[in-house]
Amino acid sequence: MKLTINVDGGARGNPGPAAIGIVVRDPEGEVITDLGETIGDATNNVAEYKALIRGIRMAVELGADELEIRGDSELVVKQMLGQYKVKHPDMKPLYAEAREALSGLSDWSITHVRREQNSEADALVNQALDASF
Repeated sequence: MKLTINVDGGARGNPGPAAIGIVVRDPEGEVITDLGETIGDATNNVAEYKALIRGIRMAVELGADELEIRGDSELVVKQMLGQYKVKHPDMKPLYAEAREALSGLSDWSITHVRREQNSEADALVNQALDASF
């Protein structure tokens, strides 16, 4: 089964209080589940990777063997595609964890989308952060 996930992560203060947002859709585009939760203090990039990893795991748990990933972090998308090197030491283990999470899928893709096209996941990040204050 092919699922689509929209992922987003953000921090207020960078680093600061951070949260992730994930929306999982079925092949018809209907939302199966979503998640917004705080992850403690982190940078924006760490939050983006944590959202990606959690989203992949959620989709796999729901039975996905193919995954279409959409995110608004150009850095994370291009690193996952091999177009940017992963240089920062804090990013290397998160990158490896994301690649490992994808290893059980028969096929996957990741696409950079504009923030407006990722508004549901972004709203979940902000709701989680607002609720934590």
